[in-house]
Amino acid sequence: MEFEKRKAATLASIRSSVTDKSPKGFLDEPILHLLETINHHPSYFTTSSCSGRISILSQPKPQSTNPSTKKKARGGSWLYITHDPADPESVLHLLFPPHPPTQITDPLGQPSELVFRFEPLIIAIECKDVRSAQFLVATAISAGFRESGITCCGEGKRVIIAIRCSIRMEVPLGDTGKVMVSREYVRFLVDVANEKMVANRKRTDGFGLALLSNGFKNPDDANDVEEEDNFENLAENHESSINNGDLLPVSLSKSLAGPHQDLMPLSTISITGESVEKLHLWGHAACTIDKTDRKEVIVFGGFGGFGRHARRNESMLLDPSCGTLKLVAVNESPSPRLGHTASMVGDCMFVIGGRADPLNILNDVWMLDISKCEWSSQRCIGCEVPPRHRHAAASIGSNVYIFGGLNQDKILSSLHFLDTKNLQWKEIEQRGPWPCARHSHDMVAYESQLFMFGGYNGEKVLDDLYSFDVQSCSWKLEMVSGKWPQARFSHSMFVYKHVIGIIGGCPVSQNCHDLVLLDLKHRLWRSVRLDFMNRELLVRSTASVIGDDLIVIGGGAACYAFGTKFSEPVKINLLQSLTMSENDVKASIEVKTEASLSQPCVIQLERKYAKLGKDILKNFGWLDLERKVYSHEKGLYICFPVTEKLSALFHEKQLLDKDLEGSEDNHLTSQLTKGLSLKEISSSVALNLLKELGARKFTNVAVEAKKVAKSPLQRMKEAVTSILKQKGLPEELLDELPQNANRLARQGRVEANGTRDSTLEILVGDDGWVDHRENGILYSFNATKCMFSWGNLSEKLRMGNVACENEVVVDLFAGIGYFTLPFLVRAKAKLVYACEWNPHAIEALRHNVEANFVSDRCIILEGDNRINAPKGVADRVCLGLIPTSEGSWVTAIQALRSPEGGILHVHGNVKDSDVSSWSEHVSKSLGDIARAEGRSWEVTVEHIEKVKWYAPRIRHLVADVRCR
Repeated sequence: MEFEKRKAATLASIRSSVTDKSPKGFLDEPILHLLETINHHPSYFTTSSCSGRISILSQPKPQSTNPSTKKKARGGSWLYITHDPADPESVLHLLFPPHPPTQITDPLGQPSELVFRFEPLIIAIECKDVRSAQFLVATAISAGFRESGITCCGEGKRVIIAIRCSIRMEVPLGDTGKVMVSREYVRFLVDVANEKMVANRKRTDGFGLALLSNGFKNPDDANDVEEEDNFENLAENHESSINNGDLLPVSLSKSLAGPHQDLMPLSTISITGESVEKLHLWGHAACTIDKTDRKEVIVFGGFGGFGRHARRNESMLLDPSCGTLKLVAVNESPSPRLGHTASMVGDCMFVIGGRADPLNILNDVWMLDISKCEWSSQRCIGCEVPPRHRHAAASIGSNVYIFGGLNQDKILSSLHFLDTKNLQWKEIEQRGPWPCARHSHDMVAYESQLFMFGGYNGEKVLDDLYSFDVQSCSWKLEMVSGKWPQARFSHSMFVYKHVIGIIGGCPVSQNCHDLVLLDLKHRLWRSVRLDFMNRELLVRSTASVIGDDLIVIGGGAACYAFGTKFSEPVKINLLQSLTMSENDVKASIEVKTEASLSQPCVIQLERKYAKLGKDILKNFGWLDLERKVYSHEKGLYICFPVTEKLSALFHEKQLLDKDLEGSEDNHLTSQLTKGLSLKEISSSVALNLLKELGARKFTNVAVEAKKVAKSPLQRMKEAVTSILKQKGLPEELLDELPQNANRLARQGRVEANGTRDSTLEILVGDDGWVDHRENGILYSFNATKCMFSWGNLSEKLRMGNVACENEVVVDLFAGIGYFTLPFLVRAKAKLVYACEWNPHAIEALRHNVEANFVSDRCIILEGDNRINAPKGVADRVCLGLIPTSEGSWVTAIQALRSPEGGILHVHGNVKDSDVSSWSEHVSKSLGDIARAEGRSWEVTVEHIEKVKWYAPRIRHLVADVRCR
């Protein structure tokens, strides 16, 4: 708790407008991104930093009475300092002024030594614990900061580390009375220091990349996500972080589902009434109202919602049959929260716990009377229940059971239940194989049992399945047949007939695209692959069953470039899913039976005998190499698929009845572990040895076939072939696929200059010209000269859909044709004036209008648009420049027709808290400009389009401004 308080206070100080204690009063710009990366991790925060500097220090000479005084203790002041490569002329001008005074003036007015210095990056970081410190120090050392180490730790002490290296330099120049070195030597020192500064920057960048590759989050991706609660992105297990690259395109997802497995479609629910954005949530809770005359899902709380994303406390009712969403008018409501639970008992929904803010974890109980639409806070008696969020809850009868959860840093393993009749809490004593502490798991009730799956225990993601019998009050670790679900957390569970279902969760992977079903009658895992048409992220979503439909609401994650991703509400037919999963199990068994002409057979051995057992099976040719070896009962046993030959030989009953004591075979088997070769024993001895190892035979077992290794080209061809067949397209199109990559490049940052040039470097290949097709438009450009904005995809599509068939458009910042081409190709504009001053972009633009057959409707104007843009011709003007296009607002007003006016699309980067004030600034400023230009127009902002997140809390916006 103390660590979180110190971190919150430090970060608040960093992000405030108050200057810090450094000489310049603020953080070094070159490492702002690195500091944000570190500070976004829950286990670290920076306490001081320097990006690296070149300086001339004026340092008081040591007093003759105490010559041993340390340099740092003598103080001093900087005569020159820069955090960028130094300008030699500036340094020379300081040391050798054209009209030198009698001596260089020291700010302290004391005789001082002059020291030329280079100091590399140094960052002081407080860590949550020693383990976190050791990890970060090791990462820094691997990136070249070899002097990094723990500077402070111990009982009751804060854990502080320093990130630093040894490429520093310190050279005396003389004193304030006389410079003792030449101008040439000073110039040499500056060159050496600049080289060290470049090396320092490379190490710094390498350290940043090392952090990102080890689970740290890019701060540019952290929009709207509460960093203290972001386990989906910051769990220490590297596999548990959400990676948007894991989300496969739907066509490829279909291909990977396999030729024998159909995809179960998800139906998006079309929302009417309230805005669908109100259901853009995660960490909320939902319950089902399943009555004869009323079938709805009630949703409460969560993070996200309409407008600025935040914790919510709205109560909403969704009718999935017609998509009607309405707010529940209530007298009062619980405080905004996420990570709570909601459980139905009769006509009442009980909400328990949750997280109100990073330091406020709740243990309150609220009840919503569905029939009266009234919330009431419940004062409970009984044992004390610790605050918690990310716990799981389920109700049986009048009792609501809760297990686990998170209370600040403590992960809980207690099981409590609330008797809703007398509002009394009771804690259940541990009995049976008690589950470990966990959070972000889920739990459902079936008859008199609770079933709980998965979660996160602080170190790893879990895949265990427990049941709890409320009558005997005991836990049981369940072992069932079938393919075991992938370990996951932040998933959802539900009950349908005799089946328990699992959907979604983290880590997001192809396996989490399955709807996993546990058949309780046959105690068998089944699954059906879902058709994720819109790349739904069902992480921290809710799953509610109404009739034969599963209603999934919310879920999402923070995604690169597009900010926070929320999933749309979807509906899945469970009756069809159950049928498909049953057919899939039957089909897999039939395929294996036909292939082997006998019942599929596996031999099961304890894990400790697995190596010897496998050697025996391989030596005698009994191991079926076409099927996969797999583990059973949580890894206690290993199952080996075997051939028809062994299936015929292995008569388990005969082996069980056979007395091996004193036999020659038994003597040979006992000698096997003493060096006797497997080649020296007979097959009958090998069979008996398998029996001694406890081997058991199982028949009619569906075992997954081994995947044949395929090249990326083969996989791509198969995926595309499947798409061509679905679309009814000729297979000759396969000839258009690239056979091999013939160019390789290293990506670089976009230059921060007026033309935003690319710094991409070609490593292999002749040139950097590339073709990119988007929304039916071909963009060609030289990637080594021009940048390309991927994040503006939605805005380009929006501009391509505006009705401007008879309009003249002026694009003031055309680039390679980002918006010019959508206006021409898709929106069918009558004429577009494309203004651009980057010669490389103009070269690409000329090519692109020709390649898209629209050159006859485009006039390219090269140069500054404030000089070259046409006046009085436009029905529409696009100002697609960020961070601001304000320098061309006068030009845009002048370009519009007079007196008719028109529409301006004004781009800008805006803090998410300043959207309203920015909108007012745009309309007022443009109105003032219009009046100054003699236009008596009414200027209004008709719409604000949120294009993407540009940086943490900074949105890329487009204001559609009407002038008339």
